[in-house]
Amino acid sequence: MVSPLVLDQSDDPAQEVYMETNTGNPTDRPSKPIKIAFLFNYRCLRDREALLSLLLVFSLLFISSTSLAQAIIKGKVVNVADGDTITVLDSSYRQHKIRLYGIDTPEKGQAFGNSAKKFTAGLVAGKQVEVKAYDVDRYGRTVGVVMVAGLNVNRELIKAGYAWQYRKYCKASFCGDWLQLEREARVSMRGLWDFAVDPVPPWEWRKAKRSGNTSSKTSNTYTAPASEAYHGNVKSHVFHAPSCRHYECKNCVQSFGSRQEALDSGYRPCGMCRP
Repeated sequence: MVSPLVLDQSDDPAQEVYMETNTGNPTDRPSKPIKIAFLFNYRCLRDREALLSLLLVFSLLFISSTSLAQAIIKGKVVNVADGDTITVLDSSYRQHKIRLYGIDTPEKGQAFGNSAKKFTAGLVAGKQVEVKAYDVDRYGRTVGVVMVAGLNVNRELIKAGYAWQYRKYCKASFCGDWLQLEREARVSMRGLWDFAVDPVPPWEWRKAKRSGNTSSKTSNTYTAPASEAYHGNVKSHVFHAPSCRHYECKNCVQSFGSRQEALDSGYRPCGMCRP
């Protein structure tokens, strides 16, 4: 017969367990106790808080690794809704609606809206892409940078003149480079910049539509970042204030942080807005 385990409750981390064996025969003498040295302190293992903390750490590590794995979406583009929205079908046949990060293309009701859509479709329609997810918007769309055969689709749209760098939401380290690409597209009059009238930024167009003003004469101005207090026309060397109707003119791609900076660079103030 095997007697119950007896635990030594001392503070020694190398705990000992004694187990006596007996055959049940009165003539048999009890065997010598068998000592089993534990490698762990029994009291620590019994501590529920310690165990819960350990489980929590492993759970967090698992969640973190899962999140990282989900940050990249790979699949085939099965739909192009407009210039900056596509649908990707992954290997599990799950569809992901993707909103391209950091850019804004003309809406369907705007000039060049259809051209922007065709440009995007020409790059990704029916092709395998890789999406690096940055966020999820209020419509449940994954917001990310789309890569196809090593080409950055978001960047290409700006470079070709079919998208604005999205001032309000483009916060990554490369967004400054994208803004410069937009300026270069304007100077070269590529895409939507090859137009008689300065195009209306999509965010301004949507705002006007919500307010019921769908006129084609919707204001082209918007609040500029503090780092772009003044815009200078690289051809006429005239600079404008953010409130000026010519602030976003086709050739107004030079930015100045102050009025004095513009003057020191050889630019003269606009006679209309008098910056």
